Amino acid sequence: MSKGTLNQVTLVGNLGAEPEIRATQTGMQVGSLRIATVHSRKGQSGNWEDETEWHRVTIFGKTAEFFGNYARKGNRVLVTGSLRTRKWQDKDGKDQYTTEIVADEAQILERRDPSQSQEKPTQQTYQQAQQPEQSSGGDFDDDIPFDRVRGPY
Repeated sequence: MSKGTLNQVTLVGNLGAEPEIRATQTGMQVGSLRIATVHSRKGQSGNWEDETEWHRVTIFGKTAEFFGNYARKGNRVLVTGSLRTRKWQDKDGKDQYTTEIVADEAQILERRDPSQSQEKPTQQTYQQAQQPEQSSGGDFDDDIPFDRVRGPY
């Protein structure tokens, strides 16, 4: 139960490095992303200055596999998830903390490199490919919208 609190993060930024994808002992794909967001503000001189903030993001499963195959440094991405802080010990035994975003959803919004000549599928294409085929139980001519996952609206 949430007790009236909310831990939700939404980022739109650019990948600062290639995604790092690995597999757990059970075979689940886990990915680490470095995402940069930029905030512009007026400096003391009156000129606009950009401040870059770096975010660590962890993705899992099919999303991690998709990012490993298609995401590249510089891609603009959208990530939603929650903040998590992990505690670990360095080689000297000192406690260290890392705050990261554990993604619920992530998608590539655009490619930044125009020299990529081969078309890469978008997240939307990936999600459509993962949808189960809808079996037609006959020809229906009604105007009721139907979502494959949730059913009739």
